Amino acid sequence: MSNGQTSILILDDEPIVSKRLKPSLEKKGYEVETFTKGADALQRVRERHFDIVVTDLKMEGVDGMQFLSEVKEKYPDTEVIVITGFATMATAKESFNKGVFDFLAKPFKLGEIAEVIAKAEAKIKKG
Repeated sequence: MSNGQTSILILDDEPIVSKRLKPSLEKKGYEVETFTKGADALQRVRERHFDIVVTDLKMEGVDGMQFLSEVKEKYPDTEVIVITGFATMATAKESFNKGVFDFLAKPFKLGEIAEVIAKAEAKIKKG
């Protein structure tokens, strides 16, 4: 972070999501780490702070809601963006109650998520 780069952690059990997102975000100057396993992402979050966390909700073996709760507990200032193919009003509401910055339904366009990330970054920079 000392280089002023905004750091992003992406957790999605579909590798294609990270594969598409990582290069497009790195091109925009972000520092990106991607994970397909919740346990690995959790381990990483315990080691370091990320400015922005992008997480799926429905994954093998890990509850995205649990993951984002833990992130927000440890780093209240980390902005969490939820992506999910199972968007219901209930899950959206629960996410926002937990302090999620935004909620994107899959499939989304790279431009859409880049826009949300830019907004989250602007909020962080304003502090």
